[in-house]
Formats: sequence, structure tokens, C-alpha cells
Amino acid sequence: MLSNTPIWDDGQSLPLSPLDGDVETDVCVIGLGGSGLTALDELTTMGRRAVGIDARGIAPGAAGRNGGLLLGGTVDFHHDAITVIGRDRAVGIYRETMDEIRRIDEQAPGAVRHTGSIRLSSGAGEDTDITRQRTAMLADGIRCELYDGPLGHGIFMPDDACFNPQQRCHALARRVIAQGAQLYTHTSASSYSATEVHTARGTIRCAQVIVAVDGRLETLVPELAGTVRTARLQMLATAPVAERLFPAPMSARYGFDYWQQTPDGSVAFGGGRDHSVETEWTNDAEPTEKIQGYLEQALREQLQVTAPITHRWAASVSYTETGLPVFQELHPGLWVIGGYSGTGNAMGALCGRAAARATSGETTAFARLLVNHG
Repeated sequence: MLSNTPIWDDGQSLPLSPLDGDVETDVCVIGLGGSGLTALDELTTMGRRAVGIDARGIAPGAAGRNGGLLLGGTVDFHHDAITVIGRDRAVGIYRETMDEIRRIDEQAPGAVRHTGSIRLSSGAGEDTDITRQRTAMLADGIRCELYDGPLGHGIFMPDDACFNPQQRCHALARRVIAQGAQLYTHTSASSYSATEVHTARGTIRCAQVIVAVDGRLETLVPELAGTVRTARLQMLATAPVAERLFPAPMSARYGFDYWQQTPDGSVAFGGGRDHSVETEWTNDAEPTEKIQGYLEQALREQLQVTAPITHRWAASVSYTETGLPVFQELHPGLWVIGGYSGTGNAMGALCGRAAARATSGETTAFARLLVNHG
């Protein structure tokens, strides 16, 4: 088994140090993934002093180890989201995620590719489901087209995109540092409240705190046990393939499998969690032989990719029953965001932005969609 290193990791890291001593700030953000960094960006844009910490580094979890897909909506396909959360909320959230993809592109120039995405059918049953998805999307003014080509048939969403998730997070970290935020890596929060965050080598005193963590969220915030549940998602990647096999990020088998071909021709392929559901509800973030074996077989037999495998990795994410993220003021001045159900690239950024605004008593359209259930 190859080391647990994502294909996105280029070996470059920002030269950040652990916190050593006490500091004072307006808002402390715990977690330096996509949502935490976006919260810091919004805070500094608002003119607020901000400190961000992470137990490891910049985007060490799912934010830097995911499949690099930027998709509209929630974890559910649009017609299913309508059933779960209602049409108005489903449409509103879809539009918010589309706007956020454009913001991510602006914040991390060169990281995002506006390719659209393709959902492929795995058989007659999924044909029917894709028809339902397309009908619902067109009825709500969301662009989509039938796809029929050498890869199979399904549905094409032209407004989706893909990116290098680590490149995005590193660009965002440099941006918030330039805007005045203080970032500390290898700095765990041993305990925290709305006004103090204690670490091994110093205390951060602040007016408010944002906990911006996805995987293992229920461990850091025990009050959320039963609301969120951590799962392991696994991926592999190949050496570059000369031929452009996949014009856009793809998904199949109702979204359980997903992949993209990177600009250099490598194929990054993930999924298969449904082949061992119970073992994948875990806080362990190491690849397993069972899921990696499935991914390798599907890569060879379904995708017809023969290039050697160069990377295998896993990451922890948190799921909720509704597919909507956690966006909650747990105690006055203590905000918690996470539980993105495998769709944290745009959804997490929206939560980070909303949490930053909430610390100043403001709200966003996305926040209203989350908290208003009517």
C-alpha cells in the first residue's frame, strides 16, 4: 500500500509556526481548511482582527484531500434535495453554491477549471433517476443537458467545475495572511470557550470563536454526537495518461464513485464507500485494502485506465441526516460549522463566510436558507 498522500500534495507548505505565547484578537478560528480559511478571509475583509489555528497545517484534512469537485447544490441530486429540504431551499442553496464557485475562482486564480460535470448512468434504474433529476433541474431554471458519448450516457451540468483543493487552500491562506490574519499550525485547541482558546503553548483571548472542522467534528464538539457522524472517503490516482479520457469530472453509481483527470493527465478516482459501509463509518483516515482493491478494479475495468497507480489516500468527513451542514451558535459567541456530507468545497466556504458575518450580528442569504425551515 502506498503512503497516505493525496495527488494534490506538491510537497510545498507555507512556513507557518505553532503558537508560542498568548495573543489577543477579535475572533479565533479553529481549523484551517476551506471553511476556516474562508471565515478568516471574510473576517479580515470586514476589518476584524483574526487568528486561525490548526492541529496540523493548512488543509490537512478533507479540504486538501478530496476529489477536487466543485458541484452545485447539496449532497443529494436536485430532485432528491427537493424531497428532503423543500423546493425553495434546494433551489436557493443550489444558486448560492454556484455563486461560491465563482468566488473560489477569484480567490485562487488558476486553481479552478470550469469544465462542467457529468453524471453517468449505471443502468436502467439510474436512467430513470437521471430523468427525474434533469426534469427537476430544468423546471427550476438550472442548466443541464443530456450526455451521450463514448463514456456512456447521463446528464451534463455545464456550470460545475473542478480544482486542485490544496492549491486553493494555500492561495487562500496566503491571501488572509496578507490581509492581516495570524495563522498558527501544529497548534491544537486543548480546550475552548467563546472567549478563550487554550493550546499547549499559549492562550488566545478573543470576543468570539468559530470552530470550522468537518471530519471528526463530534470529537471536537461532543454536543454534536448524534447530529453528525464521521466517515472515511478513499481515493487513488495514476501517473499521467497522454490521452484526454475525461473532459470533465465524472460521477457514477448514484454518486458513489467519482473521478477527474488533472491538467497533467493523471486520473484521480474515489468512492466505493458503499462496498463496506459499516467499516467506513470511522474516525480512522488510513486507506484500506478492501476499498482500495475495489477502486483499483473499477479503475481498470470500468474506466479502462491502465496507467500505474502512484497515490492512495483517505480523509475523514462528517455527514448529517439532511445533507445540510451544521451552522450553529452552540453557545453565545461560539459558532460551529461542519458536517458537509462530502460536499464541503463550496458548502464549507459558504458556511465560513456566514459564520464570519454572524460574529458581527449580520446574516447572509445562505445562513437564512439553513436556519429557516419554512
